[in-house]
Amino acid sequence: MRAAGPRDVFSAPPTFFFADARSATQLFIVFSVPQGKPRIMGKEKVHMNLVVVGHVDAGKSTATGHLIYKCGGIDKRTIEKFEKEAAEIGKSSFKYAWVLDKLKAERERGITIDIALWKFESPKSVFTIIDAPGHRDFIKNMITGTSQADAAVLVIASSQGEFEAGISKDGQTREHALLAFTLGVKQMVVCCNKMDDKSVNFAQERYDEIVKEVSAYLKKVGYNVEKVRFIPISGWQGDNMIDKSENMPWYKGPTLLEALDMLEPPVRPSDKPLRLPLQDVYKIGGIGTVPVGRVETGTMKPGDVVTFAPANVTTEVKSIEMHHEQLVEATPGDNVGFNVKNVSVKDIRRGNVCGNSKNDPPKEAADFTAQVIILNHPGQIGNGYAPVLDCHTCHIACKFAEIESKIDRRSGKELEKNPKSIKSGDAAMVRMVPQKPMCVEVFNDYAPLGRFAVRDMRQTVAVGIIKAVTKKEGGAGKVTKAAAKASKK
Repeated sequence: MRAAGPRDVFSAPPTFFFADARSATQLFIVFSVPQGKPRIMGKEKVHMNLVVVGHVDAGKSTATGHLIYKCGGIDKRTIEKFEKEAAEIGKSSFKYAWVLDKLKAERERGITIDIALWKFESPKSVFTIIDAPGHRDFIKNMITGTSQADAAVLVIASSQGEFEAGISKDGQTREHALLAFTLGVKQMVVCCNKMDDKSVNFAQERYDEIVKEVSAYLKKVGYNVEKVRFIPISGWQGDNMIDKSENMPWYKGPTLLEALDMLEPPVRPSDKPLRLPLQDVYKIGGIGTVPVGRVETGTMKPGDVVTFAPANVTTEVKSIEMHHEQLVEATPGDNVGFNVKNVSVKDIRRGNVCGNSKNDPPKEAADFTAQVIILNHPGQIGNGYAPVLDCHTCHIACKFAEIESKIDRRSGKELEKNPKSIKSGDAAMVRMVPQKPMCVEVFNDYAPLGRFAVRDMRQTVAVGIIKAVTKKEGGAGKVTKAAAKASKK
């Protein structure tokens, strides 16, 4: 991460990786909670995190770009500039996708863009796009990224041939739906896009056919299909995006924007014990040591006694800041910097997890058992395989100590005990041993600390959900004087 001066330390963003999204075979667009709190008529709008998934060329960028265009923070001048540039290179038909491309390209060149450009609002909610990685890191960013999605928008190309390719065994539609569900994204809206295509011509028969086939698959994955809305849209022409389409009078359901407004607002896990994975630790003259990270669960207040794992250091929180303002309490979703007493920059580092010493403090993991899905590995994986795991903010090699069983990806039923090896497409229960000190949690207790990406050969080869953790019972570790004093209060 870039070095931060004292002024911008508290808003130092996490690092992301980008690839050229137009040529990407897969694209995840992650929407995240905006930090500001927009108010309407004296009450706050709901903040929703969305992830947009679907097969290459299903029209994700066009549909998303359209929403930002119509409901977002892009000013007229910027729109005109984009339209002119798109027309100049003969791509005026791509103007909505072009918005997203331009924003991504500027991001890739390191230009920071006004966050309003990545935001769109509905009457009830606010959505902000904070990350649009290309294919290489899309899964990793969904798992380790700054935000857990509250819902998925699955974009499907309705055109003849394209739908069949996307839903086939090799297509990404199935993979993305399964991944979203496995990673805990239980709400979904399906966009049947490209209804304006000549091969479809807004036909209800084609829509019904797609609804039937996709529903059957989503049901197998585990989604409650009664609650999944299917919207026939044209991301390019705008049919059923914001306004009802005159081309499809047979469709009586909500528009895409209305369907997004009907999603259940997330319950932020503030009642759970504190978990705050560190993104970085800074030393600031005149202030001292300042860890920076995002509160995933629980809350933190000045005066709290906190423990860092696996460092096993306990200290007192002196003050908390976000966007250069002092906070009396940090809650889930807040990216904060906080000052700790008597702790050196050498004691704690990125990947450590901060928790409350008196309420289920985090501990180092001796080993853990996870349900692992192999997505993309050229060979056979056996016991002893030791790839790098990306879990919350840590990046550590873990050994597949024992492949306990091969299981059915959807039902979790055991298919084979102690298999010799596993390969792409397989799911297995694996006991894993970190090769360096590491802090992880059970997915059902602390979701953001219980899902991981397995990295090898510069790509994501597998994803995993942690089912059980054996914690190391270390000694007292380092307890600062400030912590000892605060504990007696």
